[in-house]
Amino acid sequence: MARSTVSFHLDRLVQDGLLAVEFHKPAGRTGPGSGRPAKMYRTVGSEIGASVPDRNYDLAGELMATAIEASQADGAPVAESLRAAAFLKGRELAEAAGDLEEFLTESGYQPEHDGEGGYLLPNCPFHRLSRAHAAVVCDMNGAFLRGAAVGCGSPEERVAPAAGAGHCCARITGGD
Repeated sequence: MARSTVSFHLDRLVQDGLLAVEFHKPAGRTGPGSGRPAKMYRTVGSEIGASVPDRNYDLAGELMATAIEASQADGAPVAESLRAAAFLKGRELAEAAGDLEEFLTESGYQPEHDGEGGYLLPNCPFHRLSRAHAAVVCDMNGAFLRGAAVGCGSPEERVAPAAGAGHCCARITGGD
């Protein structure tokens, strides 16, 4: 590749926060005549992940860890603690969004109007986990979505099971 092409892409990675720039002279070169400092790139310390379509395994891990800790602390069944943690987190995140469709979009569900005032959810943010552990993950996801509905001012009954391959295990029914 041409140096200008590489430089462009490296600078774009810096602009997006994936790389950091440092200027220093190469090792062994000091004093006058040793040249100007070289532009050096290094990775930033923070973790960055991307997924297409949107997946949110960090959220699933956070919810499960919270549920396990709560279960250990109060002796409640893990499944009950997971539903409670998912509901609370869904409500908390949705309150910040304000609008249910906006929340569903930001959360990666890719909502599509169903023609009856509700939404189909073609994408599951926990897809890989739900394939291997459907009962646990779909129960958690349903509680998360019920919490989101409440956080946006809708009744939690708007969240219903959905059937169909290639879709999330839940859907949002019409009406408020």
